[in-house]
Amino acid sequence: MQESVTGGCQCGRVRYAVVIDSDDAYLCHCRMCQRATGGVSIAFKAVARADLTWTTREPDRFASSPIAHRGFCAACGTPLTFEFADDNATGLDLTVGSFDEPYRFRPTSHFAIESWHRDWLDTRDLPGKRSADNPSTRDRWMKIVGKLPD
Repeated sequence: MQESVTGGCQCGRVRYAVVIDSDDAYLCHCRMCQRATGGVSIAFKAVARADLTWTTREPDRFASSPIAHRGFCAACGTPLTFEFADDNATGLDLTVGSFDEPYRFRPTSHFAIESWHRDWLDTRDLPGKRSADNPSTRDRWMKIVGKLPD
């Protein structure tokens, strides 16, 4: 199933369109991803460079290690890519959260399991709360925007 999907950063400065052939994605638990995102892991979708078009502008890039760059928006800080630095790399990874419809993707594997945080892998039994049920968050959104975010 080849399909063109879109995404971009939070502020809209960096936008992309990419052709994908599946909804498969993966979770990376490496220490560099943890530091780059401030999280315990990050969800990525591997894509072919040839199938990716930056529709507004290319992301800014940070050399996060001797072998890789990370694309991001310098205006809003959204992490967008993981890219090997060598010119022979035919693919790159886009952050699942940057897609316009991230819910379509499903994790099919874990990478860098030597640094994963096991307690964060399965949290489905923890209690949960909707944003609308938190008065301090809800009331601020309603006062300033008039509605809750999507």
